[in-house]
This record gives sequence, C-alpha cells and structure tokens, in this order.
Amino acid sequence: MTGGAIKSLIDASYLVVAILFILGLKAMSSPVTAKKGIQWAGIAMVAATVVTFFWPGMQNFGWMISAIVVGASVAWWAGKVVKMTDMPQMVAIYNGMGGGAAAAIAALEFARGQEHSAIATALATIGALIGSVAFSGSCIAFAKLQGIMKKAWRLPAQNAVNVLLALLVVALGVMMVSAGHPQPKLVIAFFVLSLVLGVVLTTPIGGADMPVVISLLNAFTGLAVGFEGYVLGNPSLIVAGIVVGASGTLLTQLMAKAMNRPISNVLFTPITGEAQGGAAIEGSMKEVGGLDAAAMMRYAQKVIIIPGYGMAVAGAQHKVWEMTKLLQEAGVEVKFAIHPVAGRMPGHMNVLLAEAGVPYDIIFDLEEINEEFSQADVALVIGANDVVNPVARTDKSSPIYGMPILNADHAQNVIVIKRGKGAGYSGVENALFYGENTRMLYGSAQQAVADIITHVKAMAG
Repeated sequence: MTGGAIKSLIDASYLVVAILFILGLKAMSSPVTAKKGIQWAGIAMVAATVVTFFWPGMQNFGWMISAIVVGASVAWWAGKVVKMTDMPQMVAIYNGMGGGAAAAIAALEFARGQEHSAIATALATIGALIGSVAFSGSCIAFAKLQGIMKKAWRLPAQNAVNVLLALLVVALGVMMVSAGHPQPKLVIAFFVLSLVLGVVLTTPIGGADMPVVISLLNAFTGLAVGFEGYVLGNPSLIVAGIVVGASGTLLTQLMAKAMNRPISNVLFTPITGEAQGGAAIEGSMKEVGGLDAAAMMRYAQKVIIIPGYGMAVAGAQHKVWEMTKLLQEAGVEVKFAIHPVAGRMPGHMNVLLAEAGVPYDIIFDLEEINEEFSQADVALVIGANDVVNPVARTDKSSPIYGMPILNADHAQNVIVIKRGKGAGYSGVENALFYGENTRMLYGSAQQAVADIITHVKAMAG
C-alpha cells in the first residue's frame, strides 16, 4: 500500500473516530444512555491511538508502547480502588494531566525549533498557555478536594496580581510568536509564568465554586488539545479537543447560571467563608431523634430527598435507597431533588444514586421539582448546605444571594441529617437549619439513615 493510500485510510479512520466521539458525548447527556456513551468514546480513543501508530514517519514505538502500558495500568488500578467520595479529585487531576500533556507537546515543538506557520506557532503558544494553566490549576483543585490544602489563600491585591501575571504571559507569548524560533530562556519563562498563573487563579477559590472551576479547567484542557492537534496536523486531536472544549464551556456556563454567578465572579470574587457577609440568623437549631424522623416520613404522603456531599462522605447512598424502598412499600411517594452544583463536581449526586440503583425516573433536577416542595410533607436533606440555604433568596448581603436553590424550606417539615453544627463547605451559615419547621438529626448519614430504617421496619411490623 502506498503512502498516500495509508494517509487516506488514516484520515478516514479519524473521521469515524470523530463521529464516535460526538455520538458518545451525545449519549452521555442522559443517565439512561451514559454508559453506552462512555463505551463509544472509549472505543474511539483506542481506535485513534492504534491508527496513530501507522502515521507515516512515526518513530519511537518502544517509548509510545511503554507510556501506554504504564499509563493504562495506573489508570486501571486507580479506577478500581478510588472511592466515590474521591472521584471529584480524581477527575480534577486526570483533567490536569490532559492540559499538562498539551503544554508538553507545545514545549517539545518549541524545543525542536522546526519551522511552522505564524498561525501554527500562535496556536501552539495559546495551547501551551491554556494547557499550563489547566495543569497547575487542576493540581490546586485536587489539593483542595483531597484536603491537602485546607483553606483558600488570597494574595493582597489578588485581582491586580492576576491581571499583571496574565499580561506578562501574553507579552511573552507575543514575543515567542514574533521570534519564530524563540530562545530557550524565553520559552522557560513563558511556561513558568503560565504555571504560576494557574496556581494564583485557583488558590483563592473556595469550595462552593469548585464544581464550576473543575468544569472550566476541563474546557481549558479541551481547547489546549485542539490547538496542539492543529499544530501536529492530527484531525483526531482537533476534533476531540473541540468537543471537550465546547462541552466543557457549555457545562461551565450552565453551572455558573445555576449559581447565578458570572464566571468572572467565580474567578475574581470567589465565595469563601473567611470574609462573608450576611445578616445574623435568629433562632436555634432543634434536634430530632431517629424514631421521630422515621415516623414523620413513614406516615407522610410525599417525601423529597435532597442528597449532598455529606451522603457521599458517609457512603450512605445504598442505605438511602433501602430506606426509600421501605417508604415506597408503605405507600409514600418519594422523589430525589438534585441541584446542578450539589457535591464536588458536575453530576456527583447523580453518579452516587445511580451506583446505588436508584431509578432515573424518581430523580429530578431543580427546575423540574422545585414547585413540588410546597406539596411535600417532609423534605429530607442529607449533607447538603448551600443549595438549600434560604438566604440566597432574601439576604442581599449574603455572598450566595441570587443563587437558585432547592425550596426545601417550603415543605411542611424539614429533616436535616448533618454531622455537626458547623457551616458548610463554603463557610456560609444556613438559615434553613434554624427554621421553625426544621429538625436536625445529627450524625453521619450512614448511621442516621440506618437508624431511620430500623424504626421504619419496626413500624411496618
């Protein structure tokens, strides 16, 4: 087979890969078809990797195969042992690796000193910048989610530092493009400042904004990969990068809208618990025991369950589903309400509930279920905080004012399962916990739900 024929076959294969990527992404938009979408995307990635080995002039097969074996082995092991509660930080660090790989490709192209068009050089520089920011920013996100970095660090004149660093990096990038063959010192300075920019941008961001940040960094990685695909002349990388970048950008916009916070506010005026506003909350928290909580739900007509990160930490999703089935057997209508930014990453609660076997048809998004809370006898909040905080509607001085929330406080009764009396991940005090119709059930979600299950079974007997 001639070189031209091989090239045509490779291009045709990349077209099939691109179609599979797009179909896979489309399938992932629904929980019912998400597994199929992941399989299609996985097949596409394997095919793209295999086809690349036949690229004319390809060398270093030993290094390539070794890297694939090592990377695949580590990823397979990590995927098997990772806890569901640690999935957000795993997503963050893997996303960062993609950005780092794109930046490394650009660095290698600059080191080779090969002749590229001005457009290719500019795209390589932009890809290097975005990839470096995505890599270092994702590392910070990982450290925050893993608990290695306990608090948000904010520099004096933080926004001015952000702008100054960004201008310096852009200036260095323009110099690199203008030079055509930039000096090693210039390239090194560019990459160092790009990595620092990612750290400085991400370090001040608090926990409440972290799902949006992870999505944004994912979009950055996709864009970086797409740009480097153009430089390498690889259609598969271009399509994959564009798909990831576009979907990540749309998801980021949707999540920012769900919090009623512009992306610029997420980056430059993040929510933290250290300098929060908000009026003082009057009243006191009222405690309830497992028996009373069980009776309230066992003899209710309608119960809406709101899962949060506390459920994930306790690994209580299976117990929650067991409790749900008992209530359904007793004739109680049970639904689940999911806020778009519940948990530590997009879709976190949906994944946990799917793992426990909760049917998709009783899981509803904020827009679908919010009007039903006024008809619910009980709203059961399991480890959620900001997404049910009524001050988002009423207190203009609160940092979460204007954020759409689940209307848990509109239910006739509210039961909140919480480990302690402290504020949530964002550090904003929750007025729901002090409401007249709210009762607090303290303890881990696993323990509290197990206690409720025991009492519900006793009532059935």
